[in-house]
Amino acid sequence: MSRDHFIIWIYCLVCTHYESVTQVQPVRRAGGFAPKLTDAEVITMEICGEYFQLQTDKAIFDYFQYHYQHFFPRLTNRTLFVRQAANLWQIKSLIHQRVVESCGQHTADWQVIDTLPVPVCKTSRAKRSGFRQVEVDYGYCAAKREYYYEFKLGIRVSPLGMIVHYPLLPARPHDIPFLEELVCEFQGNLVGDKGFLDEWRRQQFLLQGVSVFTPPRRNIKNGNGWNDTFAQFRKRVETVGSQLTQQFGRQRLKLRSGWHLRHRIIRKVLSHTFCVFLNLQLHRPPLEIIGLIYG
Repeated sequence: MSRDHFIIWIYCLVCTHYESVTQVQPVRRAGGFAPKLTDAEVITMEICGEYFQLQTDKAIFDYFQYHYQHFFPRLTNRTLFVRQAANLWQIKSLIHQRVVESCGQHTADWQVIDTLPVPVCKTSRAKRSGFRQVEVDYGYCAAKREYYYEFKLGIRVSPLGMIVHYPLLPARPHDIPFLEELVCEFQGNLVGDKGFLDEWRRQQFLLQGVSVFTPPRRNIKNGNGWNDTFAQFRKRVETVGSQLTQQFGRQRLKLRSGWHLRHRIIRKVLSHTFCVFLNLQLHRPPLEIIGLIYG
């Protein structure tokens, strides 16, 4: 589809889910004049902007003001646009939840878990960062062999590649203590990497109806039933992590507070989820995101 059709389709989907979500949780605003843009218009521009690889609020505003003023004629003030977008983080989170539930992915029996680094800045700028020490910590990226001042993003992915759960986690601790947060009201089978290998926790989760499968250590042969099917299934979360990095700029965030970071993470996840949903509607492979539009 073309970019125009993509924007229109996203807008229609946002309007549908926004209306349902706000019936349960109405949007609360402080005193003052009502915003010129509707909330659905702002969320649409954010979702499309993330897909178009526009990594900042300014870039999204400038792009739509220059190219799509005829779609959004009331887009005139960047400051008001940025504030309205940030204040809608709860609504965007609820819309994401509703889209996942509408596809039945939140109850999928098999899901995959992983954690991804979310760098805030290099270690040389850590002391000048506006983040509180309780929010962010030092972490190590094994792929780049560099230390960062960062968070971890935990993700739980359905068999179709849709992100079901995405808690923001501290960077320094090992992945094992975060297993409880990644499970979060889930019952079924979870597939993870060796970072989640813990026999005691695995036995505890079995009592709760959750089976955790991880690759065994070298000195343990087929310790928890791991096989090539699990290894192939786990690649789904690696594909999603790669898309969040390359297409949606997970590692190119330039922010000064944890609140803005959570807002940006939510809209990146929401944009990815809408793309998977559109692929399902078009009978395309769910994770073929790059080829969703042309031009």
